[in-house]
Amino acid sequence: MGLSLFDLKGKTALVTGSTHGLGMAIAKGLGEAGATIIINGNSSQEKIDNALNEYHKKKIQVFGFKFDVTNEQEVKTAIQEISSQIAPIDILINNAGIIKRTPLEEMKVADFRQVIDVDLVSPFIVSKHVVPQMISKKEGKIINICSMMSELGRNTVGAYAAAKGGLKMLTRNMATEWAKHNIQVNGIGPGYFATSQTALIREKGHPFNEFIIGRTPAAKWGNPDDLAGAAIFLASKASDFVNGHILYVDGGILATIGKPSNEI
Repeated sequence: MGLSLFDLKGKTALVTGSTHGLGMAIAKGLGEAGATIIINGNSSQEKIDNALNEYHKKKIQVFGFKFDVTNEQEVKTAIQEISSQIAPIDILINNAGIIKRTPLEEMKVADFRQVIDVDLVSPFIVSKHVVPQMISKKEGKIINICSMMSELGRNTVGAYAAAKGGLKMLTRNMATEWAKHNIQVNGIGPGYFATSQTALIREKGHPFNEFIIGRTPAAKWGNPDDLAGAAIFLASKASDFVNGHILYVDGGILATIGKPSNEI
């Protein structure tokens, strides 16, 4: 079978939060593997249009839909429009997410709830309205974008860690319930990646930059394109018996306790 295992031609993939950053890198990877891509954003139509231009540069067949992943009615309407105007969704990537860096004792309850709503509740909402199509076809792929914070804690990201830890278990429960329909539900846990959002803290000499390079066995930040292979694998026939798994793409961080400061 060879490389045909990874061929996504004829498949339609919805990637939420895919107008920039890691979501865009994942969506481009799926598109270059042959999938028709549906991108999603909620900030502005202009941002979606600008993103579509980036996909077109790669000759990817792509469509854009503006909707709020935390609003069930908007999600339901968008899924129906995608199915009728383009095609039923074969691959769903729940990528949309936010983070608020605040010590827990200082964090407003409304902010905590917002992070949970976007990072944990929205994957449930979107999956709930996509999965009936998959069940009827007896096949489908759902990939939830988790985090190393699905496993570890870190100062000031308590809400994010709570959401991503919950998303890990939601992934496993989705797999438990839907595997009988030939639907594979897995997660990807990115490590620390070089994106526009991390540009300032990646500057040479920045304490966090030094910390990440020192903490990562690969001794570098990840390239967003490094996520494409993991996404293609989990979205393709190559992973047809992989279910409830979280694939960490982190340069080895979770494999080690770290190196001593005076390593010999």
